[in-house]
Amino acid sequence: MAKVVYEVVEHDGGWAYKYNGVFSETFPTHKAAHAAAERAAAEQRVPGRTEEIQYEDRTGKWHEETARGSDRPSTEVVDKS
Repeated sequence: MAKVVYEVVEHDGGWAYKYNGVFSETFPTHKAAHAAAERAAAEQRVPGRTEEIQYEDRTGKWHEETARGSDRPSTEVVDKS
């Protein structure tokens, strides 16, 4: 199972959360950024529908697979302040 870790950090004159090097919008307080990260983490755990998906890889080859809606990551929010 994959794990998604959101980090709450100082960013652009305020606070944000980030995952995999990508920042959220900036929040005025640490508390607001942390709450937003908790909401994002909770949304990641919500199951969806099982669907057939198609995608193209880096080499230009197309793939088809079944994406199980129940295959959700575990999540965590950590403070890097």
